[in-house]
Amino acid sequence: MITEVEAATLLRDLESFRVERTVSTGDMAKFSQAICAFANDLANSRMPGFLFVGVDDSGDPSGLHVTDELLRNLSGLTADGNILPAPAITAYKISLPNASDVAVVEVQPSDLPPVRYKGITYVRRGPRKAIANLAEEALLVERRTAAARTFDAQPCLGATLDDLALELFTNIYRPQAVAAEAIAENHRTIEIQLASLRFFDLGRNCPSYAGIILFAKDLLGWLPNAYVQYVRFAGTGMDSEVLSEKQFAGDLLTVVRELVTFVGVIISARPVRRSALEEQMVSTYPEAAIREFLMNAILHRSYEAPAPIRFYEYSDRIEIQNPGPLYGLARPENFPAQTSYRNPVLAEAMKTLGVVNRFGRGVIRAQAVLQRNGNPPAGFIFGEMFFGVTIRACL
Repeated sequence: MITEVEAATLLRDLESFRVERTVSTGDMAKFSQAICAFANDLANSRMPGFLFVGVDDSGDPSGLHVTDELLRNLSGLTADGNILPAPAITAYKISLPNASDVAVVEVQPSDLPPVRYKGITYVRRGPRKAIANLAEEALLVERRTAAARTFDAQPCLGATLDDLALELFTNIYRPQAVAAEAIAENHRTIEIQLASLRFFDLGRNCPSYAGIILFAKDLLGWLPNAYVQYVRFAGTGMDSEVLSEKQFAGDLLTVVRELVTFVGVIISARPVRRSALEEQMVSTYPEAAIREFLMNAILHRSYEAPAPIRFYEYSDRIEIQNPGPLYGLARPENFPAQTSYRNPVLAEAMKTLGVVNRFGRGVIRAQAVLQRNGNPPAGFIFGEMFFGVTIRACL
């Protein structure tokens, strides 16, 4: 967070690869493009970029009154899934010596470029914002490979292009991830196309783990525990009779589709009498809440851990556990307000595929659905090696 003195110095200077100024307060598309360009850090400065809202081209404040609503809107620009992968941003107000307010969006360089806004990569060439050309995208991909830290961005050594079902990428994923005009002009090899979306490591000449999880022909051959285990028990404990069990395995999109269909089948509804003449159908569990918690488990699980996701149905509750505890800045005391992504490349992919609608809202949305259905609030288990959620049956 910069000081008022630092901000005043930047405002007096010309626009540069680190500074953009605008008097507009409602052009969210323009703001998002600026955030994307700063996150890509084409100049490789490794310094934050600053979008100053409420400042004209000469650096003079426009007299803007910065409200909490404006700051919330600016902070939410990376939550709607239009900027992927979501960079780290901070929105705050500064007051200049002449008592004028300015809203500042501070954008950190991304460790996983290229960052795209609605499928298009934006960069800053000096003071100008522009759409990246092929050479600039290639440069960002090479830079990203060296900086990759999360498991899903790492190379899956030993795997090759032949291990991927490439039709899933070209026919399903790519049209949703990349703007149509970019695809039409695309003359790059399939390896470079995959690499630009963080699914292939050009330096090691192999798919990344995210590419394997999304498109592998045989996912369990590479990650033996990357599946969901469903068990239905007759009673309230694991010592009860097992009534049925099922394993969901395969590429991510197949697993998601099969789980959504399966949840729709197992969730039962019963009539509840509301008056002498009226009955209402109530589900034991709301389908939307179960789906939300399952998608969270898939997104946030540790794929390195030697355990599957557990989806257990007892006579009085459903328990979902994913290997891997809370990650990053997320703690029991700030959950679910604080979200950190163990698998940021998969987070981007799930948003692109429509599996996730908005970042950081899944648990809140699921709790609201449970309340409307008459279920108790979901309970959470913050284990040292896992994260769990318990959904109690409707009373």
